[in-house]
This record gives sequence, structure tokens and C-alpha cells, in this order.
Amino acid sequence: MIGFYNYTVILTYISLLSSVFGMTQAIHGHFKTAIFCLALSGLCDMFDGKIARTKKDRTDDEKSFGIQIDSLCDVVCFGAFPALICYLLGVRGFLGLLIIAIYCVCSVIRLAFFNVLEGKRQQTEEGANHYYHGLPITSMSVVLPLIFLTQFFIPDFYFIVLLHIVLLVVGILFVVDFPFRKPKNSTLAVLVAIVGAALIVLFVYNHFRAPRANRDTSPIIEKIIEEIE
Repeated sequence: MIGFYNYTVILTYISLLSSVFGMTQAIHGHFKTAIFCLALSGLCDMFDGKIARTKKDRTDDEKSFGIQIDSLCDVVCFGAFPALICYLLGVRGFLGLLIIAIYCVCSVIRLAFFNVLEGKRQQTEEGANHYYHGLPITSMSVVLPLIFLTQFFIPDFYFIVLLHIVLLVVGILFVVDFPFRKPKNSTLAVLVAIVGAALIVLFVYNHFRAPRANRDTSPIIEKIIEEIE
């Protein structure tokens, strides 16, 4: 069989499977479950690198395989999956699809660039890199659950506008080259606690309803047309 099979990639595969299952739930309108799956994928991604580095006898091919498989799974988990959720929640029409396209392209560019840099770095030094170039793609697993909670408190139109803005801004930050220090374990613990608390609120609060965005036209464009008329 092709590939490398050891414990170093288990969390990466769990992350992928969680997101694929989350996609099926989002398609059927089970957005709470989908958001939970996205957060779970993010949690797995936070620690898969740490687990991989515990195997000290990895060959160069195994290291390269780990880099590639991690990024390929991230394309699904934090590129396609959040884009699908946002589309189903109302990021539609020409403007919405343009933003989704920008987000997805920026996701792929970021991950490909990471693969190039990480491959070169591992040839010259050991251990983890201490800085990211730009916003890490995993950040969407923190941002989207928190944004999702705002739907409980603001009208559908403003929630959908917020989704447009967040998806565009986060996507652009993926490819803007600025130093972003990797979170320490204490910071990761805080992030996990915040997202965990958000998920608890999400599942306890039973009054969630998906925004009314079943038509192909962007709700933002519809609102503008209504005001003009």
C-alpha cells in the first residue's frame, strides 16, 4: 500500500472525517452539528503537529508526507467546509460567490506557500516553527463558531452581511504576509475554552433558526433593490 501509516497522522485523518461528516450535516440544515464538527477539526489540527514531532525517528519522506497530507486535509476542513457553511447560511448571489471564490483561492495559496516554506525549513532545522506567515487557516475553526453565535442576537440580514465580511477579511488575511506568532499552550487552552463555551451556548440555546436565504440572489443585493424600489 502507498503512503505512511503510523500514529503521527491519526489526528489529521480524524479532522478530515469530522469535516466531511459536518458537510453532510450542513447540507441537511443541521448547522449546530456542522459548527461542532468544524471546531473539532480545529482542535485536532492544533495538536497534530505536536504529536507528529514526538516520533523522533521519522524519515525525510515521512516528514514530507506529513506536511502534504496536513495541508490537503486543511483544504477540506478549513477551506471548503467553512465556505459551504457560509453559502448555505446565505452567502450567495454574485457578491457572495465572489467572496467564497476569493476565500477558497486564498486558502489554497496559503497552504501551498506553507508547504514550500515548511519543506525548506525542515531541511535545515528541527522542531516547530514559531511564527506563521499571515493568519493560519485553522483560525476559521475559531472565528466561525463565534460569529455563528451572533445569529441569536441580530437580525438575519445583518448576520448574513457579517458572514460576507468575515469570510472576505479572513480569506485576505490568509495571504497577507505579516508575522503571526504561534500560540503557546496556555493560549491554545484559552482558545479551546472559548470555543467550548460557545458550543455549549449553541447547543443549550434552542431558538436557533437558519437565515431565510433559500433563493439564489444574495440577500444583500435583495435588500439594496428593495430600498431602491
